[in-house]
Parts: sequence; structure tokens; C-alpha cells
Amino acid sequence: MHGHGGLLLEHLKNHGLSWDLRPGDRMLWFSTTAWMMWNALVSGLLTGASIVLVDGNPLHPDLAWQWRLAAETRATLMGASPAFLMTCRKAGLDPASEYDLSALRQLGAAGSPLPAEGYHWVRGVFGPEVLLNVGSGGTDVCSGIVQGGPLQPVVDGEISGPCLGVDAKAFDEHGLPVVGELGELVITAPMPSMPVGFWGDDTGSRYRETYFATYPGVWRHGDWIRFSPGGSCVIAGRSDATLNRGGVRLGTAEFYAVVEELPEVDDSLVVHLEDPAGGNGDLRLYVVLRDSALDAPLRAKITTALKSALSPRHVPDTITAVPAIPRNRTGKKLELPVKKLLLGARPEDVVGPDVLADPTALDHFGASA
Repeated sequence: MHGHGGLLLEHLKNHGLSWDLRPGDRMLWFSTTAWMMWNALVSGLLTGASIVLVDGNPLHPDLAWQWRLAAETRATLMGASPAFLMTCRKAGLDPASEYDLSALRQLGAAGSPLPAEGYHWVRGVFGPEVLLNVGSGGTDVCSGIVQGGPLQPVVDGEISGPCLGVDAKAFDEHGLPVVGELGELVITAPMPSMPVGFWGDDTGSRYRETYFATYPGVWRHGDWIRFSPGGSCVIAGRSDATLNRGGVRLGTAEFYAVVEELPEVDDSLVVHLEDPAGGNGDLRLYVVLRDSALDAPLRAKITTALKSALSPRHVPDTITAVPAIPRNRTGKKLELPVKKLLLGARPEDVVGPDVLADPTALDHFGASA
């Protein structure tokens, strides 16, 4: 449950300063009504800007439809998922030369990490006149936690830094801030849009357990993040889906940035089944292939790419081809539900049927997979 005043204040700050929205602007950001970006889109009205509402499949009749809509509506801020941008890149789209996007000042990306290649594509297509603003936040605070803005540098493959007024840090397991290494994303001072509680949680115990049990008095968001000495940061995935091989933590986003850059791979998902005895466990990689078969040469190519770009610890124990990767309706990969299925849980116990973008995507995962 959110308070109206705190949420509006947070959105007014974010939209006016970080997104540079002003009267006369037009904001286009496709979202389902179940995602916090729907709330953020409607809040564009706070700045006097107009908003573009989309009804239907955002990829119909083709991948370029959203770019044509941005041109038709003269959008000044367009938001998109990193998966959409990377798909446009793989398809060879050049929307800035094909459509009149001269009104566009800022391109936002949120929902999952955007690989460095996505930054290069945006720069190559739109040039320096269009600001790429990559951010990460959450439904919990219904806003951004880290992102960029007109006065911040764009760092290749990274998010510019904490949102204005958000005291975001990375904590180690002892609750100490760390820089240059992965840690838990925390917020060490209150944000106006933090929820006032959970529905039906009359005592507040579930609320406190969810956010404040790990570091008393400090909000633990659930993402795995690394801050650079200059303040920019990289989201490495959900901390509950972080891979722990022999005591070394690996972020899932690192895998995807390498594997999905291969021309044969359209999508991927990685999970790690821990060894109770403390060994390396079982690291499993699932891939959706474009036109290729998962033969020995392709397996070797995937393995070599991960080993050379990351480390030998990133080499999976098994590689399996599947028809689809399970994602929720906002495009986020469902690593933890897949892990629970592999450990023997029932599908109905790990995710609701209305959560999946593709209701059949979990059918190929299970204890025997």
C-alpha cells in the first residue's frame, strides 16, 4: 500500500528533473497496468506533459510499430525495455533514419539490465542529441532507485548513479558499504514513496521482515549491485537469484550479456542449484535458439564465450535448448521460480498463472529438466 502524497512527490521530482519533462512534452512508454511504469506514465501529467496510451500488443504488426508511434505522436521522451532495444538491434532496425524522431530528446530504458552493446546501438542510431537514460527501481517504491538525467554522464554499460535524493548503496553481508564489488542494493534513508505497509499485515511484521530484517533499519531492495568509485553502477540481477559457485557470487546479468550477444541465441536463462556440501553445485543454462540446433560446436561456442569474457566459473554444467524463457508481463526473467521448479516445487506454488507473459513458458522446466 502506498501513500498518495509521497508517491506524487517522488514522481514529480523524478519526471521534472531526471526525465526533464515539461509542459508541451509528450511521453510514450508502453506498460501493462500491472507494472509501476503505468503509474509513472500517468504521473507525466504532473509536469504538464501529455502522455501516449497504448492499447494492444506493442509488437503488432511488427517490431517497428512503437517507433512509428513515437514519430506520429512527436514523443519527446520514449521509454522501452532493454529486451526491446536489443531485439531492434539484432533485427538491424535504424528507426532514426526511417522515421521522423526529431522531437525525441530522451530515451529511457528500465525493467532489466541493458548490455553495453545496447548503449552502442542507441548512440549509433540516435547520436549524442538523444540522452539514453537507463534506470532501475521497483514496484515497492514505485519509482527509480538508480538512473541517469540530463546533468549526469552516460557511462557505457552502466547506470549513471543513484536517483536524486535516494541514498542508495551496496552493502556486504556485514552491513558495510562496498565500492567496486557486488553487494546488496540498500536505501539508507527514507524515500517519500516507500510503501506504508502490506495489505492485511495489521502488525507490520511481514513488511519489516521483507525489507528490514537483513539490515535493521535499512531497506534491502533485493537487487545485486556494484557501484564504481565515480558513482555509476551495474545491476547484476536479483540477489535471491545470484549464483554462488564455491563461495563466489556471480550475477545473472553477466551471463545474459555474453550469451545473448551470440547470433544463434535469442534468449537465455541461468540458474544455480547449490551443493549442500559446499561444492560448485549445478549451473544450468537454458537457451532459446534462432535457427540453429544445439549441437556440439554451438555448445563449445557458448562455453568458450563465457569462459573468455567472464571466467571458468561461469561455464555451465549443462546447456539446454527450450522454446521460450519464462518472463513476467513486464519482461523480467523468472529465474527464482525456475530454480524452485528444478528443485521439485509445483508450478502453481511458484508463480501465479496471470504473472507469465507466456503461460506455457514454464512447461519445459521441472525437477527432471
